[in-house]
Amino acid sequence: MNTSSLNTAQWMAAHMHAVEQALSDWVCADVPAGLGDAMRYAVLDGGKRLRPLLVLAASESAGAAVLPRGAAMRAACAVELIHAYSLVHDDMPCMDNDVLRRGKPTVHVQYGQAQALLTGDALQALAFELLVPGDGSVDDALAAQLCRRLALAAGGQGMAGGQAIDLASVGLALNQSELEHMHRLKTGALLQGCVLMGAACGQVPPRALPHLADYGHRLGLAFQVVDDVLDVVSDTATLGKTAGKDADQDKPTFVSLLGLEKAQTYANDLLTQAQAALVRSELPNVAPLHALADLVGGRRH
Repeated sequence: MNTSSLNTAQWMAAHMHAVEQALSDWVCADVPAGLGDAMRYAVLDGGKRLRPLLVLAASESAGAAVLPRGAAMRAACAVELIHAYSLVHDDMPCMDNDVLRRGKPTVHVQYGQAQALLTGDALQALAFELLVPGDGSVDDALAAQLCRRLALAAGGQGMAGGQAIDLASVGLALNQSELEHMHRLKTGALLQGCVLMGAACGQVPPRALPHLADYGHRLGLAFQVVDDVLDVVSDTATLGKTAGKDADQDKPTFVSLLGLEKAQTYANDLLTQAQAALVRSELPNVAPLHALADLVGGRRH
């Protein structure tokens, strides 16, 4: 391992540890009627934490690498809570009806459907609570900007809208443009939102923002293409969720549209374009963002 990759690995480990600690501190067990336990079950002890790491990496991209606190860490945890809530709801019988997530029973299997629904609701609310702490630690204007970006990424013109298209597309043959639009909302909007929220926390200069947005867009789409590939080539034990469900449920995917080899090539092309966008940004500290793109490309689960 060269010095650069060693430094990146150290960055990843330190920031991952900080995120885990912050999530454990902020997702409390003392919520009534066992709801806190279900919330912690949904969030802690699992997950790649790609989204919070993207926030933190983008927040450092315009300056020196210093472990973020304050707004950046709150934004990082907020996006992970939104992601966790979406998984809880997506796994329920009325949606994807899955019984395994991150190698353990899904929340509705472990706690029941009603508690799972409330768990997702509570995690979503907590995400926005973190962004407006009320103690003056986050500037009001920045807090408002972060809340708006997160809401747009998660709502009807983002993740929720993409999921609605996904459910409505079962059994349909979408073309590539339609499939990309669905995943630009369902998966890509939140990943791009992570990058832009981090950029806001790190006061990235306006000239670099279009390039970071392009990076986030292409990374988000690549993530979904890789996900489609893994659903075909990996197994349940490796994925930590049920493999082969897309085909079983007759969902349109990049593999069903392009074929396995072309889908893999498309993912690689998107990641190359994402890396190129970082170079065009001319920001001084984008090594962690480069590494996270490599992480998406090398996913095995």
